[in-house]
Amino acid sequence: MTVQCVRVRPEAGEATRQTLAERGLLDDAYDITVADGWLYVPVADADAVPAEFDVVDFDAPRRETQTLPADILGFEPSLERLGRIVILDEDDDERARRIADAVMASDLPCDTVVNRASKVQGAHRVREWDVLAGNGTETVHREYGVELAVDIAEVYFSPRLATERHRVVEQVAATERVFDMFAGVGPFVVPMAKRGAETVGCDLNPAAVEYLRENARRNGVADRVTAREGDVREVAVDYEGWADRVVMNLPHSADEFLDTAVALADDECVVHLYDIQHESDPFGPGTEALHEAAGDEYEVRVETERVVRSYAPHELNVCLDARLLGR
Repeated sequence: MTVQCVRVRPEAGEATRQTLAERGLLDDAYDITVADGWLYVPVADADAVPAEFDVVDFDAPRRETQTLPADILGFEPSLERLGRIVILDEDDDERARRIADAVMASDLPCDTVVNRASKVQGAHRVREWDVLAGNGTETVHREYGVELAVDIAEVYFSPRLATERHRVVEQVAATERVFDMFAGVGPFVVPMAKRGAETVGCDLNPAAVEYLRENARRNGVADRVTAREGDVREVAVDYEGWADRVVMNLPHSADEFLDTAVALADDECVVHLYDIQHESDPFGPGTEALHEAAGDEYEVRVETERVVRSYAPHELNVCLDARLLGR
């Protein structure tokens, strides 16, 4: 039967499915299908699909009967998937365990179900988890053709930002030198290296740095990835004037490191500054901070102002793509 589908390349399939699932746009009555080098993901409301996706008509097969958690529970639970881990965000412990039992009894590919037990905290930006089913917090996440091993109990990682990461990665040329100041397990660094760039990823968390090295090897780019553990303000001394591109994905406090980003910059450098600001002026504070850090040394041209997602009531997670040009 002809239905409306998002059409993407297969390597972008899982990230696309997750993005659509978060918005409640998947049409589970039809199968996700590969045909002629494309993946077709059926959607329930084409008008609500984000503009960056291509919506087409496709003759998708109706899905054969599959037991989903909602079939067992009688309601649609809110789930987030990271590799073969299903993540819940439930305040009621009894409800969380009911959902976990239903997930494990369903046909979802899942090894572990966890519930958030704390906010992201500490210098290493990790949170506590209640393991409700299974016994492991390590998994392999796939997005846009990249495999990322991650242990959510040891490192910070958000699958929700896959589309945003891909947007930035697509801007990178093979000749570039890229410095990721808060690299985590490498979701920016590794795909940038796969495009041919020479990359450096720095993180304060030693577990994240070990996963970054593993993920570089896993994706065949270890020769183009340098992983550095430590405070980026100290590590950056070895790379002053080196970078053609700097990634600053530490939205609560990245502006405190802008002087370091400017020190890393070559005569021309693109800075991706992630920020969280009030909806009344989401881009102004970041822009002002960039100009202040650049001083008389660089001209600042803000090329993109992007709302990444809603973070909290009246607060937005945003990104500024800014080009620094030496004077």
